Amino acid sequence: MDIGRYLDNIDKKFTRKDKTKMKQYDYLIVGSGLYGAVFAQQATAKGKKVLVIDKRPNIAGNVYTEDIEKIHVHKYGAHIFHTNNQKVWNYVNQFAEFNRFTNSPVANYHGELYSLPFNMYTFNKMWGVVTPEEAAKKIEEQKKAAGIAEPKNLEEQAISLIGTDIYEKLVKGYTEKQWGRPCSELPAFIIKRLPVRLTFDNNYFNALYQGIPMGGYTKMVANMLDGVEVKLGVDYLAEKEAYDAMAEKVIYTGAIDAYFGFKLGALEYRSVRFETELLDKPNFQGNAAVNYTDAETPWTRIIEHKWFEFGKDDEGNEIPKTVISREYSSEWKPGDEPYYPVNDEKNGILYAEYKKLAEGEQKVVFGGRLGEYKYYDMDAVIASALDMCEKIL
Repeated sequence: MDIGRYLDNIDKKFTRKDKTKMKQYDYLIVGSGLYGAVFAQQATAKGKKVLVIDKRPNIAGNVYTEDIEKIHVHKYGAHIFHTNNQKVWNYVNQFAEFNRFTNSPVANYHGELYSLPFNMYTFNKMWGVVTPEEAAKKIEEQKKAAGIAEPKNLEEQAISLIGTDIYEKLVKGYTEKQWGRPCSELPAFIIKRLPVRLTFDNNYFNALYQGIPMGGYTKMVANMLDGVEVKLGVDYLAEKEAYDAMAEKVIYTGAIDAYFGFKLGALEYRSVRFETELLDKPNFQGNAAVNYTDAETPWTRIIEHKWFEFGKDDEGNEIPKTVISREYSSEWKPGDEPYYPVNDEKNGILYAEYKKLAEGEQKVVFGGRLGEYKYYDMDAVIASALDMCEKIL
């Protein structure tokens, strides 16, 4: 026997076999938003070979900020980071320094201005009450008159929290514009995010940690993706077979129904549209967010982006111009950006069916707001991604 030729054949045989098994990447991550960026950062830190792809021409998903006249503009809507989760707070502070921004939105109802969250400033303006006792008495009177024992929908939940006057002026019109449905048809849990306080605390969020990453969210996500290979402008679903062949596992953060070609039907979303203007003046409304709570004003709110960073640029200089975005809520249709899942019974049942299909995809992890069809605050999506990293990395 020619031992040399025998060993050479064995070598070729195993080389061929290894080549069919070896993948270029350990993980293909579809989407460079927070879930994808966290997973990419953690996987890379553990020595995994990672490729991140995104359909958009930019990283950072819906937290993307673009610079206009040295203002970090929240292109896909206002994002204020807030959390009680110290693990998440410590994690994000590795990639950005956060300022002290506190979310204190204002409600504009036909030119009347009210404080949001609902607090003593709101109650004083609404009813002329001065003390917490007077405010509590007024709210209780209205709650009692409504006779709601177990709130069955958002309308009843809101009235059971803050009475009919505040509901009619500050909740009803805004919420129905935002969701495109009567409040009586929306689930009660949506309104639980609205704080009600018998104090003069103007902080909308009841969170231990809060702020905006200095330099913008895009800079923070770029720091998370430092050293990670990223390809932008890639439509994963259009080139799925080719990209799947590159990696051992896929982390998919796109819409779960789109992944399966909408074969069970389309899940419903709410979408948001923005009209953004650069204005040649230093101050338009004096606050980062003003909600327009009447039904007649077509936009839901106006964001004035410079106030997320106190009107100053990265060097601490006053900015002579301002950028505003009028926000419009609309029903999602194919081609629109899906923002919020519609968490009603019909969509919940359909998502459960898609989730069963997802569980059959052995090499794919579905994560994030669209992949899990779930309303996520930023800290919750980061926590979810970190948990998944601990499970599988």
